[in-house]
Amino acid sequence: MFLNLYRQSTGHHSVMRILPRTSLARSQRTALPARQRGSALIIGVFVITVMFLLASALINIVEDGDVGLTQEVWGTRALAAANSGADAALAQLFPLNAAANATATCTSVSSSWAPPDVVGFHACSVTLQCTRYFVGSVFQYHIKSQAVCESGDTRVSRQVEVEARGN
Repeated sequence: MFLNLYRQSTGHHSVMRILPRTSLARSQRTALPARQRGSALIIGVFVITVMFLLASALINIVEDGDVGLTQEVWGTRALAAANSGADAALAQLFPLNAAANATATCTSVSSSWAPPDVVGFHACSVTLQCTRYFVGSVFQYHIKSQAVCESGDTRVSRQVEVEARGN
């Protein structure tokens, strides 16, 4: 039990009395004005709301980062598939076992190339296009390789163009 000191002055002498502290005295001392009641509740609701908004913004940032990373990975796969398709078209246009005086033609290049069934090329398809034209005294070939890689909602396309001179 807590005690209160009470000083009473009577004439020439002052007397100190010790009074017990009651719950009524404590509640009177800590009572707040009516306009200040509930302010902690409002501040708490405000802090919770701000924390919720920060958490939802952080979730959106992380989700956008995941989508961007997925697009980048599939884009790299599509670019590798398009490069490989252009290499395959060049190999069809200028085969290593062809005769020295053989003339290359775009008819030897197929319209599509099937990537090997490996992890980096799965779910990718490659279309090829070859155009032959004459410049000066030399035939030139324009090869366009377009790869499309898709998985679920993600679809990425990359295109590579190569020019080569023939005999």
